[in-house]
Amino acid sequence: MAEPALAARGEANAGAPSSLLLPAQWSLAPAEMPAVDAGRISSEPAPTELALWWRGFGDRELTAQVEQALQASTGVRSALAAVEQARALRDVAQAGRWPEVGASASVQRSRSGDAAVGNSWRAGLDAAWDPDLAGRQRAGIHAGEAEWQAARYGLEQARVDLASEVALSYIELRGLQARLAIARANLAAQQDTLQITDWRVQAGLASSLDLEQARAATEQTRAQIPALRTSLSKTAHALALLGGQAPADAQALLETVRPVPLPPAGLVLLFPAETLRQRADLRVAEQRVLAALARVEQADAARWPSFQLAGSLGLAATRPADLFELSSLTRTLLAGLSASLFDGGAARAQVRAQQAALEQSRLGYEAALLGALQQVEDALAALAGDRERLTRLQAAAGAAANAELLARQRYASGLIDFRTVLDTQRTLLSAQSELETTRAAFSADHVRLYLALGGGWTPDAAPQP
Repeated sequence: MAEPALAARGEANAGAPSSLLLPAQWSLAPAEMPAVDAGRISSEPAPTELALWWRGFGDRELTAQVEQALQASTGVRSALAAVEQARALRDVAQAGRWPEVGASASVQRSRSGDAAVGNSWRAGLDAAWDPDLAGRQRAGIHAGEAEWQAARYGLEQARVDLASEVALSYIELRGLQARLAIARANLAAQQDTLQITDWRVQAGLASSLDLEQARAATEQTRAQIPALRTSLSKTAHALALLGGQAPADAQALLETVRPVPLPPAGLVLLFPAETLRQRADLRVAEQRVLAALARVEQADAARWPSFQLAGSLGLAATRPADLFELSSLTRTLLAGLSASLFDGGAARAQVRAQQAALEQSRLGYEAALLGALQQVEDALAALAGDRERLTRLQAAAGAAANAELLARQRYASGLIDFRTVLDTQRTLLSAQSELETTRAAFSADHVRLYLALGGGWTPDAAPQP
């Protein structure tokens, strides 16, 4: 594997530790995306920053839900605590570069045989310093800095993941509301048809078979409503938990009915493949490589002799009053050199272990980068498919609505049999439900594409924890 071109260790803008090259453009270019009139889709991108992509959907409730979750989520707060922990550990490593100074004081009372009791009073200052000639402490500081940066980027990734998860749950909730409204509207139409069929049976113009078929179709549609309500409640509960609220607080979401939010067309396709370098999770993997590289250097430096300076300045006397006499002053200075002559190969084995960990980190970065490329391509493919599917289903739902209306009118006039009415009503319910499901999927595709592109996060714009 080619040696990665790494910038200074611990810096947020370190080069990517990978020999992989990003594509010049996505396999599905924006020009290849089929056009669609998605009803509420704007033809111009909303004037919003990519980092606040959820505002581009034009849904105030969605914006409120995302921003509430970013403030109250336990996952984000846990990631913030991890940042504070990593920063504290980095500070511990940095403190090792400075001399260590301690103070001590003691009183000793002793007696030997028949001799008189003797007292000894001592007070002093001790200092020790390791100049770190081999660079072991410096490497530990670099590793701690990289771990802190990785925790910071992990916090940003937690925010990106949370925003997308909230948006996907919100879109699912609005899609379920739309499907519930469709089921209720179709149930009302089928109940009207059932009433007409009942009248025709009483008048001898239709058979009991038609009546039973009408009743069966009505009950089948009615049975969909409880299932949709259950799914709706579960989704609302999940959305409330993402926002740090109790499930009972989701009732307001269920009471407010809104359409599925749809994004501005083409906005996310304007960003090149190089945007992946800005993904927070890739930055995390990058900092893990830097930390592993520093650990290799630290293990290698531990093989070399260590040099230490130590000294003490103290006072010792038999009486407290004599402590301030010049004769009670004691001074020591020590320079020490220590080295391992034989350790059975443990130091070299430790270096090899850290080198293997470094290789794992590098391969982990490449895997994360390939996974990011797959996420983008998958999201683009889903977006293209659902965009075209949405166009076809809009036409199908419109035709099905016209056919169902004509069938009911002609059946009421006795011009057609009931089977035709039944078929048109089933087709209408299926087409309308599938249309709303695809509309929600189309909107969710944009969210997943934003997520795959890093959610608009950039290192320069990352807030300090």
